[in-house]
Amino acid sequence: MHSRIAAATLAVCVWLAVDAFAQTKPATSTQTAQGGASQPAAPAPSTPATAGISGTSGTTAAGGAKGTTGTQPLTTVGQPVPVDRAPSGTSRDPKIAAHDVKPPANAPDPRGLDMSAFQIGPEDLLDISVWKNVELSRVVPVRPDGKVSLPLVNDIQAAGLTPTELRDQITTKLAEFIPAPEVSVMVREVHSRKVAVVGAVKMPGRYEMRSPMTVLEVIALAQGLTDFAARDRIFILRDINGKSTQIPFNYRKVGDDQKNFYLRAGDVVVVP
Repeated sequence: MHSRIAAATLAVCVWLAVDAFAQTKPATSTQTAQGGASQPAAPAPSTPATAGISGTSGTTAAGGAKGTTGTQPLTTVGQPVPVDRAPSGTSRDPKIAAHDVKPPANAPDPRGLDMSAFQIGPEDLLDISVWKNVELSRVVPVRPDGKVSLPLVNDIQAAGLTPTELRDQITTKLAEFIPAPEVSVMVREVHSRKVAVVGAVKMPGRYEMRSPMTVLEVIALAQGLTDFAARDRIFILRDINGKSTQIPFNYRKVGDDQKNFYLRAGDVVVVP
C-alpha cells in the first residue's frame, strides 16, 4: 500500500517537473505533435522601414526619402528609390543656370562701344579702295575741315559719317565716271576720339581714346592726381546739344555713391 502511494507521488512530481521545463523553453521553437525534435519558428515578416532613406544631398526625417531635389514617398526595403533629375542640358539651380546662359549674338559691347555707329572724325586715317582700279584707291587722312580728297571725286565730306555712309557717297559720285564701281572704306587709324585732362594732375593734356575709357582710366593716363587735388570737386565738361554741361565726379566715393562712368570724345576732365 505504501509503495503504491510513493509511486503515485513520484509520478506527480515528474509530471510537474516536465510541465515547468516546457514553460521555460524559448518561444522561437515549437514541438511536433508526435513529441519529435523542435522546429525553428518562422521569421517575422518584413515591415516597412520607419526611418527615411538618405539621398545624395543628406539625411531625411522618418516617413520620406530625400533625393537631389526634394522629399519623395517612402518605399519598402529592397525597392529602388526614384530620383528627381532635371532634364538634360538644364539646371535647377538658378545660380548655375545664370552662368550657363549665353548672351545673344547681337548683345551690345559691355564697355559701351558700338562699332556700327562709329563716326569718322578729323585726323582719322582711311583706306579707300576701288575694286580693280588701283589708280582710284587711296589711303587718305581726314582733314581738319572733315573732308578727304580723291581722284575724280575731289573733296568729299567724311567727318560725321559712318564708313558705310561714306562708301555709298563715293560710289554714287564715281558712278558718273566708271560703270558699277565697287568701293570699300576702312578706318585704318583712329585719331579723332580724344579727351582732355586739366588741373591738378601730374601730366595734363589731350589723350586719344582707342577704346571706351572711364574717368578713372583717363586720370590714370594723366599719371594720377597731385597731392593737393580736390578729389571731391572733380567735374567733366561735356558738350550736349551745343551747350557746355558740368558733370560732377567725386573721386573719394567711387564704388559707393559715385559711378565710374565712360567718357565721350571731346570731354574735358577738370581737376581743381
